[in-house]
Formats: sequence, structure tokens, C-alpha cells
Amino acid sequence: MVIFLGFCKLVIQPIFLSMEIVSHWHYQKAGFHAAPCDKYKISNVSSHCIQFRLPMPKPQAHHPGTITIIQPPKINSTAFNDDDDCKGSNKKKKKKEKKKEKKKSNSNATPTTSTPTDILRLMDGLGLPIPPDIYASLIKESSTTGDATQATQLLAHINRSGLPLSSALLNRILLMYVSCGLIHTARHMFDKMNVLNKNSISWAIMLAAYMDNGFYEEAIFLFVQMMELHSTIMLELPAWIFICVLKACVHTMNLTLGKQVHGWLLKVGYATNLFLSCYLISFYGKFRCLDDADFVFDQTSERNTVIWTAKMVNKCQGEYMHEALVAFTEMGRAGVKRNEFTYSSVLRACGRMKDHGRCGRLIHASTIKLGLESDIYVQCGLVDMYGKCGLLVEARRVFETVSDTNKTNIVCWNAMLTGYIRHGLYIEAIKFLYQMKAAGIQPQESLLNELRIACGSTTLENKTDGMQI
Repeated sequence: MVIFLGFCKLVIQPIFLSMEIVSHWHYQKAGFHAAPCDKYKISNVSSHCIQFRLPMPKPQAHHPGTITIIQPPKINSTAFNDDDDCKGSNKKKKKKEKKKEKKKSNSNATPTTSTPTDILRLMDGLGLPIPPDIYASLIKESSTTGDATQATQLLAHINRSGLPLSSALLNRILLMYVSCGLIHTARHMFDKMNVLNKNSISWAIMLAAYMDNGFYEEAIFLFVQMMELHSTIMLELPAWIFICVLKACVHTMNLTLGKQVHGWLLKVGYATNLFLSCYLISFYGKFRCLDDADFVFDQTSERNTVIWTAKMVNKCQGEYMHEALVAFTEMGRAGVKRNEFTYSSVLRACGRMKDHGRCGRLIHASTIKLGLESDIYVQCGLVDMYGKCGLLVEARRVFETVSDTNKTNIVCWNAMLTGYIRHGLYIEAIKFLYQMKAAGIQPQESLLNELRIACGSTTLENKTDGMQI
């Protein structure tokens, strides 16, 4: 490189010097008054490039009859890079690529989230007091995550702070304990709460917690305690709390308490609530008290699809199939919309009418008219209805129309298998068992036992494939 620069100074500079002399002579010969120029030089010589500077004559002031010489722009020659320059540029490119990769990795990295414990530790380190609003936000966060350890640490911090707890904050703490699965701890705190702080929300939280975790006896005991000690609070409870209590009565088979709750609802005027009326019909239907269910139905002024369907379900459970069909007809005359659950219920009644499927065919045509024939509940009801009526060809045709996404529904498979067994088509039932095995469906054990008894063997075995029933 040094030899090359020396060559440029020895060879190229005299050439530009001669050009300067010739051009200066031509300027004078043409009559131009050109200012003397500096010698042409090689400037800005570095290890990367060589820049040539061409000095131009400076024009004089403009006068009439004279010609002004316009200076041309400076000319910078291109840089000549050697091997070292190429290596340097490659290194720069690699550095840029590494920086881009780091930025991408940082952007793809999951952000670290701070827990309520971290926030408390930070504020304690800064010596900042924690107001009740911050505690309420942290309690809500712990309720969402359901972390029992964080919930315990948060309550310990609140106790150490000496903050007076309001009713709203106590209810939030109760909800946090319940959300974290600490039911017994929540009940212990609930019992220690002052009577003034224990409002309807506190009772509702504990009742819902017991119901969600399957503690039905405790829920009933707590409700009875509330009726005896704080009867006025019951007026502030939402309607779904009474539905929870009625569900607990169903699970514990406590019809007496359910009737008492119904009587109290009639007394205070809550029985006209649509949701309560609907569940009361289902409640009495599960205890086979159809007269009481009809009484609730008659007392309801606004009868929607759910209430009509609940009435038909009760009639089917009580083996009153003709009354279920009458209710279905009255529902249509009243102009109430029928849904898939309504048709599923009435198809159950049609399967026991012993009219060779005549009524069921009419219901099937109605489902096609309304576009509900592809619903899985309607399809299962149709398979069951045709199977009970002995119309196994129609039952199999409906079964084949079930989509692949709904073929995993075990109800349709069991309904089809039951139809084959009940009507003595045992070979078809065995073939159908092969299809169930291929689809990964496990039939009911009671159906297998019935098929074994019908075939006269407890180990009916197919000699070809070795399948045992």
C-alpha cells in the first residue's frame, strides 16, 4: 500500500501540474482573467481511499461584456478497498447481524411478572405505606391466580400493618380464600367476623363455596343458621343463592327444607322470579311431586322455552307420556320457540307411546322443518326413539348421519346397541360392538351383561378375531 501511494505522488502529481500550466495558458490566450490556482494535490490519503482535489479558478466580479466562469463541482474518486477492507466490512456485517439476533431474542423472551409478594416487599423496602386500594388490588390478583401461599402471606402482611378492615375488604379476603381452595380457613374467618361486617355478600360467598366443593350438608346447615339468626339478610340475597340451596336439598334428598324455602319465597314474593320458578319445577320433578311442579308452572305468568321443557321432562320422568305430548302441543300453540332440548325430551316420550313410531315420525319431520335434525341431542333422541319402536333401519339411517365430530358421543352408540339387543338382533349387536371397538368407544357394562345372557355364554368369543364380550 505504501509503494502504491508513493507511485501516485511521483507519477500522477506531475501530470496534473502540467495540466494546470496548459489550462492557465489557454485561459490567458482566450482573454479570460483567471485567478491563480494552487497546485493540484493528492489530499485525504488514508488506508482506505485516495481523494483527488482539483482546484478551480475563482471568477471575478461580473461586468457587462465579460464572461463569468462557473465552477464545476468537486470530483471525489471512488475508494479502492483491499483485502483488509473487505475483512473489516464483513466483521461489521456480522456485528450488525448479531445485534439483530439479540433484539429478536429479547423481543421473544417472556416478560417476568411480579407477584403480590414482590410488590409488598418492594414497597416495604422503600418505606411506603400501603393504602387499602392497593391491598384490594393484590387480593384480587391472588384470587385470580389461586395461589394459596401468596394468599396466606398477603393476609399476614395485612395483619402486621394494623389496617382496619372494612366489610368490603373482608369479603374480598373471603373470596380470595375460597378461590384458593382454603374453605376451612375461610369459614374460620367468617365465624370471627363481626355481626356488623357480616352482610349478605359474606353469606353468599360461603354458601357458593360449599356448593362448588360438594359440601351440601354444610351449605344447608349454614343456610338454616342464617334463617334463624339473620332472617332480614335473606331479603338481600340474589336469586341464584336460593337455587344453590335447592340443589343442596336435591343432593341430600331433603324435600322438607326445599318446601320450606319455597314457602318463604312465596311469602316474600320471590316465587315470581323466572329462574326460581324454572328450578322449582325441576326440583319437584326430581322428587316426583308433579302436582307441586304443576302448581309452580300455573303460578308463572311468563312461560319461556326452559319452563315448558322442564314440564315435559317431569312428565317423561313420571311416565306420563301422553301429557308430555300435550304440553308439547300447547307450547306450539302458545307461540313459544322450541329448541333442541325440547325435541330431545318429547322424543323420549314418543319412544314409549307404542304407536309404531307414528308420533315420532311427526316430530322427526318437525325437526327437519326447523333445521334441527343435525343437532347431536336431536339425533340421539331419534336413534333412541326409533330403536325403542323397533324401527332399527330408520335408527341406523339416523345414526349414519351423525357427523364425525359427534361420533365420539357414547349416548348414540349405546342407544343403537340397545335397540339391537332389545329386539333380538344379537348378530347385528356383535357386529356393532366391533364398530364401537374400532371407534374407541366403550359400551356400558350393563349392555354387555345383557348380551352375554342373551347369547347363553359369559365368554362369547369370535373365533376369527378373538374378540371377547
